[in-house]
Amino acid sequence: MTKGTDLDDDEERQADEFENVPSSVIFEAIRREGEYELSRGFGALWWSGVAAGLAISASLLCKGFLESILPDADWTAGISNLGYTVGFLIVILGRMQLFTENTITPILPLLLTPTRTRLYKTARLWGIVLIANLVGCAVAALVLVHGHIVPDARFEGIVSVARHYAEATAFEHFAWGIPAGFIIAALVWILPRMESAGEVMMIVILTYMIGLGGMSHVVAGATELFILVARGELGLAAAVFGGVLPTLAGNVLGGTGIFAALTYAQVREEL
Repeated sequence: MTKGTDLDDDEERQADEFENVPSSVIFEAIRREGEYELSRGFGALWWSGVAAGLAISASLLCKGFLESILPDADWTAGISNLGYTVGFLIVILGRMQLFTENTITPILPLLLTPTRTRLYKTARLWGIVLIANLVGCAVAALVLVHGHIVPDARFEGIVSVARHYAEATAFEHFAWGIPAGFIIAALVWILPRMESAGEVMMIVILTYMIGLGGMSHVVAGATELFILVARGELGLAAAVFGGVLPTLAGNVLGGTGIFAALTYAQVREEL
């Protein structure tokens, strides 16, 4: 057998191993990751969360850049939303703290051992990461609006995307946030099965679905809303109560209330 054939056999064997990993093993891997996240200090969580808020803004930038050069046609969204995946790639591959990933990661330890201490630690983690994400988004929005770091022609594309996002009502953000939360939680569940190349592809596919479907994501959408606030086109209260909080509720319901709960029910008897 040739060396090339041996390599192919090894690749096929590794692929079979990934495909045959039991759900209980994936649960355990994510649970341990959740335990680690719950034990991290304030500083580590905070700065990683701020970095994620800044980095996720790359999704808005790339989508806005594409919007600014593409014609106004029915197929435009099919291409421009490829840019929406960029920020998620940076954040997830960079192992930064993104709130919607935490709708499942620290929840699995809590579901397995529901104690008051774990509940407190989970609430602490959520609070730190969410606020840090939003601070990062606010900083990104202020720099984009007042720093003039993007050419005007490209910036108009970014503003156009932000205005479109802000047109949704509070209830629409809540409803459209549910599938987005479910998809991000599913992504966290899937990634331990993937090799590096497959990991990139899966992040692109699932986050592209969120963008293409016009779903609401609390962190990525916050930058869009904060840009309009910084420009004086939207009040801060309207952005928070009409966009951020309804989307937050939808993401949590989709990620924790539906996906994490179903995942735990699936593997409970195997644990």
